[in-house]
Amino acid sequence: MKKIFSFLFLCTFILGFSQQTTLSLEDAVLGYQKGLYPASLTDLQWVDNSNSYVFQKDNTLIFTDAASNKVTKNMPLSELQKSYPELKRFPRLMEISSNELVFTNKNSIETFNYGNLSKSASISFDEAAENTEYNSKAKAIAYTLENNLFIGTASNPKIAVTNIDDKNMVSGQAIHRSEFGIVKGTFWSPEGNYLAFYQKDETNVTNYPLVDITTYPASLKNIKYPMAGQGSEIAKIGIYNLKTLQIVYLDIDTADEHYLTNLSWTPDEKYVLVAEINRGQNHVWYNRYDVSNGKKVNTLFEETNDKWTEPEHDAVFLPNSNTNFLWFSERNGFMNLYQYATDGKLIKQVTNFNWVVTGILGFDLKGEHVFISGTGADPREMHTFKVNLKNGKFTKLTKINGTHSTQLSTNGNYLIDSFSNLNIPTNIEIVATDNNKSTSIFTAENPLKDYKMATTEFIKLKGNDGTDLYAKITKPANFDATKKYPVMVYVYGGPHLQLVKNSWLGGSNLWMLAFASLENYIVFTLDNRGSENRGFAFESAVHRNLGDAEMEDQLTGIDYLKSLNFVDSKRIAVNGWSFGGFMTTSLMLRNPGIFTTAVAGGPVTDWKYYEVMYGERYMDTPQENPQGYEKAKVHNYIKNLEGKLLLIIGSVDPVVVPQHSMTLLQEAVKQKVQIDFFTYPMHEHNVGGVDRAHLIKKMMDYIVENNKSPLTPEIAP
Repeated sequence: MKKIFSFLFLCTFILGFSQQTTLSLEDAVLGYQKGLYPASLTDLQWVDNSNSYVFQKDNTLIFTDAASNKVTKNMPLSELQKSYPELKRFPRLMEISSNELVFTNKNSIETFNYGNLSKSASISFDEAAENTEYNSKAKAIAYTLENNLFIGTASNPKIAVTNIDDKNMVSGQAIHRSEFGIVKGTFWSPEGNYLAFYQKDETNVTNYPLVDITTYPASLKNIKYPMAGQGSEIAKIGIYNLKTLQIVYLDIDTADEHYLTNLSWTPDEKYVLVAEINRGQNHVWYNRYDVSNGKKVNTLFEETNDKWTEPEHDAVFLPNSNTNFLWFSERNGFMNLYQYATDGKLIKQVTNFNWVVTGILGFDLKGEHVFISGTGADPREMHTFKVNLKNGKFTKLTKINGTHSTQLSTNGNYLIDSFSNLNIPTNIEIVATDNNKSTSIFTAENPLKDYKMATTEFIKLKGNDGTDLYAKITKPANFDATKKYPVMVYVYGGPHLQLVKNSWLGGSNLWMLAFASLENYIVFTLDNRGSENRGFAFESAVHRNLGDAEMEDQLTGIDYLKSLNFVDSKRIAVNGWSFGGFMTTSLMLRNPGIFTTAVAGGPVTDWKYYEVMYGERYMDTPQENPQGYEKAKVHNYIKNLEGKLLLIIGSVDPVVVPQHSMTLLQEAVKQKVQIDFFTYPMHEHNVGGVDRAHLIKKMMDYIVENNKSPLTPEIAP
């Protein structure tokens, strides 16, 4: 038995004692539609360059002064309808300044002067437009149609930036399958005079066939999917000049299929900064390029790592500087901030935390402090800090334990702080950044107060190597410690995700708590090595051997469960999706006899079928790491199956393509092993909408039906 450290702390939310209503699984799955998640303030945001914030209530835009907390103006929908009679409800705001607000109205961007209640501008764009990005200084919107990029202005709604017939050439969209923090493909310059954009050539990327069953007969739907070890896309960056209507491409040779990411403009619009990463993803060059001719000016710095390098944040320039900027790096083991100049000089390390900095919110007016988000000492939480740029001294601005999401006013005077924890559904406060005084502006009621609900507790365990492992255990309503309960282990376990959080419901989906009470189950989740917000050593322990360290940590959780008198150790099931599907199948097949039942959704079963960008970062290529790929291949263990295994996929999954599950089914047939399979027609990587209720019921029914031991009687509901 592994040594287990007891609770670091116990957080239990108790939802009252008089409730009689039982929450159904379907209502829990559709909880947002049913009002079962905490309320908040709609469209809450700062008015630019002011101490005022706005939110919507009852189709009215409400302006409030942060200093006095007094309402200064109400703007009802009827005022907008005088200019836009077609509006049925108040639109979500894209921007709001001291006199204008910007919003989308069908296929147009509208600017409305709320001072004199009149239209200021209107920009129409094609109804089929995608990847839209508006720039208020340029008074223009960038958008894509199929594989080409366009700009719309008030005078011309369709200016062609690119006009390329070859469908393998794609402009203005996210590249590298949205890895490295990439979320878009267009980048307006600070003053709106230029538009930088990504372009990718997918000629070398193989087509992957998906089948569209909505046509008669069914038809082929090819997607571009670069599998590990095979041909990848070739990236370029173009700079479009809105005055000359000309494109300059950065002079970068990417024939070696290296990555271009973290694109940033200098404030004077003379240069762009680009992180270039070799395909092996263990070397970064941070380069500066001249916008006028596309030529490289200098390499500011390089970073290497024998496991991987993964820059995910753009440069953030200091106020009133065209040269000095902040850069995120994990070079000391945790994501911290470093100040550089564009000549390549490292000026200083700004933060030196043994925890993870996750974002920059902005600066104060004098440029003396930067406001950041980060975990703080407890990696299950998220907080906001004020950091002095000269000496690195910092102040924690969010005081209450939990997960805080904050917005900084553009002048740096105030924060909007929306937070929750295991006991607090949602609270919103205004925090003064100079003295850290806060004013509550919203407190959500407990949306589950009328239901008999499960309870969640946080656990801290020790892994075999001494690493702290955070977990949570959910117990059914009317839990009786003298009885034995079956368990469902819910797992993800992969990079860039964390399931154990000090937030409402502990980071769990509501259906998990409903399931626990409906079926008298324990639900258990542990964040193993490889998951996020724990620093580079914790996350990179999985390199070249996905599944090994992760399973070792999950089995520490199983040992903990078996130590509990109220757990029926012969009735443990496991469930997960995507990387969690890989973990589910791996746990079930590589550790026979521990789990009776497994339900794996969208599972990676063979990493050679997964994408270049993600797969090669963690596993290298199949050619470089054949042993690692072979060891992680789920097919090799199908003959070990003891119990019941169900695979579930979306039929047109473009992320974990169907080949993963199909080849595992093929191997099961070859080995004469019986497993179960279900597909959701025309769903992609996950099952959304009302069909999700069907999915959750399918999975939970399978677990309840099969997670049985003839030696242990069931607990009556």
